[in-house]
Formats: sequence, C-alpha cells, structure tokens
Amino acid sequence: MMDNLSERSKKILEAIIEDYIGTAEPVGSRAISRRHGFSLSPATIRNVMADLEELGFLASPHTSAGRIPTDKAFRFYVDSLLAVRAIDREQEELIQKQYRLYGKDVGEILKETSRILSSLSHYMGVVATPRFTTTIFRHIEFIKLGGRRILAILVSKSGIVQNKIVESGEDLGSEDLVRMSNYLNDLLKGLSIAELRSRILREMEDEKVRYDEMLANALKLSEQTLGENGTDVFIEGQVNILDQPEFADVAKMKEIFRTFEEKGQLVSLLDRCMESEGVHIFIGSENYMSQMANMSVITAPYMSGNRTVGVLGVIGPTRMGYDRVIPIVDYTARLLSKMFDVD
Repeated sequence: MMDNLSERSKKILEAIIEDYIGTAEPVGSRAISRRHGFSLSPATIRNVMADLEELGFLASPHTSAGRIPTDKAFRFYVDSLLAVRAIDREQEELIQKQYRLYGKDVGEILKETSRILSSLSHYMGVVATPRFTTTIFRHIEFIKLGGRRILAILVSKSGIVQNKIVESGEDLGSEDLVRMSNYLNDLLKGLSIAELRSRILREMEDEKVRYDEMLANALKLSEQTLGENGTDVFIEGQVNILDQPEFADVAKMKEIFRTFEEKGQLVSLLDRCMESEGVHIFIGSENYMSQMANMSVITAPYMSGNRTVGVLGVIGPTRMGYDRVIPIVDYTARLLSKMFDVD
C-alpha cells in the first residue's frame, strides 16, 4: 500500500469500518470516541478522518456529517487489519451433517453447498459447477433408443455425468454398442476429458481403424459425444440481499437480480478465480460489474485431486463481516474438495 498510515490512523479507520459493517450508517467522530474508548478528542478524530478522506479511504455522504469507508478502505482492511477467526466447531458439524444427507449425487451436493453458504453467511451462496473438461474420464456407455438414435452417457471420475443423444451412420445393435463402450473405456482410461478428443482423433487416423468398422463407428460416436459443456451456477439466498439497507433502491435491486438470473457475467467473474489458490476477495469496483459496485465476492476453488474443477463463494455488501465469512468459504471449499478427491 503506497499510503503509509500511522498506527493512530489505522486504529481509527478500523473502528470506522467495523462500526459501518455493524450499522450500515455513516460514522461520526463522536460515535468513534464514545464506542471505542480512544483517549482522543472528537476534534482530533475529525482531523484524522479528514486526512483519511483526502487519501481516499473515506467518503462523505451528502446527507450526513459522518463518513463511510470506500472500496480502498475495505481492501486495506482485508489485506492489513483483519484478524480472520477460525470457523467454530458448531458450524463445521452443521456443514458436515448437511453433506451427509445428500450421499454421492453431485448435482444435489453442489445445490446444497450454495444453500449452506447462504445459511451460514446470511448473504448469497454461489457455486460454479465443474467444467466437464477439467475432470478425469471414468467410462462411457451407449444405449440404443430407436433407429439410429443413441443415448451416450459420459461419466467423469468425480461423478459428473453428461448425457447426449447422438446419431450413428448405421443401425447398430445393443451388442455392438456394448463392444464399442468396452473398447473406448479401455482406450481412454485415465485421460482428462480435455485430452479425449485429441486421443480420439489420433486413433481415427490409425491405419487399422480404417479397416475395422466397429472401431471407426465407436470413435465417431465418442467424438459426437464430446460437445461443449458450459459452467452453470447455483445461487441461493438472493432474498438476503433485500434485507441489507444499502439495497433498498428497488430499481438497483432489479438490475442486480437480472445479473444473477442471466449468470453469464457471474460465471466470468468466478472463472477468474479458477487459477487462484485459496480465498480470493473482490471488493466493490474490483468486480468489474457496474451492477455489483456496492457488493463484495469472497470465493475459493474446490479441487479434484490436484486439479481445480470449480469455484464457490459468498456475495454480499461491501460491508459484509469478512472475518466471519472468509473461514466459512475456506472450510466449505476444502470439505467439498475432499468429496471430489477420488482420482
């Protein structure tokens, strides 16, 4: 940080931020003096606040003599002042209990994760589903539907399933489809989904495949199966945002909700966290989304083995309780990673 704040300035800034987190109201010098027991006069505190405002850490709402923290202040607070508490045992047990209810169904686990994050944080919980291409191939199965239509079921090692209806060049019997599945399962074992297509294309160029109709058909069907698989986002707790006083403006809330419903921009934001390790925090304008200028996003990746497969997080106002939310996000991501650690 290029601004060298004195210890006194840091303590006053921290007090203002913590009061604002708790009340959502502009903070004045008398309130700081009264609530935090500083051995400083309100006039001295006002002078420090004026310096902090000049440095860009505080802003003055037109309707109040108090000050509110800026995005710059919250960034300094998170990076330099915040003491993150450990998640308490009761919360750990609650999260673990909720996961035990959903067995091994990946979709339900991810939906429940967004609900857990929302419930514990009292903000919005978000979970980006894994990109299918980031996971390891387990098996493929072909099921005859009728005529030349075939249901292809592609399963990753972490339990994610992709179904696609494909059409063969000829009428294939059920026994043919079983032989094709067995051939592909042996050929593609241990590869990531992203590696499958290049392996299939190499095999299709092989001389023996050109003279083996079954192998050629199997490779063509598998190549059709590998369509694009986009990321979806589970969102829970939008109503919690309505409870925050800074979002009382109905027009603003409609714009925010429209962003969540369209999901595309939110997916792009979460994708930026895919390559980052640990907890990542976007504060206000750092989101690069005008609709979320007064919101913060706390995210962490979840893994399968040593590969990042998805991202989860919490969205709330910039004045959210970071010390409380960060450990919830971090612990949930680590627990979800254990459930995906099947490689």
